[in-house]
Amino acid sequence: QVQLVESGGGLVQAGGSLRLSCAASGSIFSPYSMSWYRQAPGKQRELVAVITSSGDTNYAASVKGRVTISRDNAKKMVYLQMSSLKPDDTAVYYCRVGGVNSWGQGTQVTVSS
Repeated sequence: QVQLVESGGGLVQAGGSLRLSCAASGSIFSPYSMSWYRQAPGKQRELVAVITSSGDTNYAASVKGRVTISRDNAKKMVYLQMSSLKPDDTAVYYCRVGGVNSWGQGTQVTVSS
């Protein structure tokens, strides 16, 4: 079992910044990637960013240049620094460990115009 706890969301004006955090625990075996997904109302969950065990990163085209994913292996944490936020970034953000189908409660990000 993998447990995930996301935090750091909130209400922010367009152009603002937020830093999301996710704490992972449970049966996690190295090496593993970590990723952030988001789900907007009425839309499917989509991949936002992924970071491999070696630190390679990849981003969705919609957020590239505006977000940075990072991780702390010792703490089993993953972060998402978001800047230049847009109303289209409004969603519940979730983290994920590898391909494990286990999700936390997510953290709500709301960007006002």
